[in-house]
Amino acid sequence: MLRFFVDRPVFAAVISILIVMAGLAAGRVLPVKQYPNVVPPRVVVSASYPGATAETIAETVAAPLEAYVDGVDGMA
Repeated sequence: MLRFFVDRPVFAAVISILIVMAGLAAGRVLPVKQYPNVVPPRVVVSASYPGATAETIAETVAAPLEAYVDGVDGMA
């Protein structure tokens, strides 16, 4: 069966083009509205600073992370 398409490259190209066109046509009629909305990704950051006080962690870890996250578009 493979030899059939190897011996007839024009036929194989036509079949390939027809398959691509059928895929594009099928893509236009897919019922996209029935699918649920995609939930935006959630990023969870955790840090551990053994032996540090809460104030030290807030100044050295939490504040820089918050500054970087606030600078990203679309972050609340």
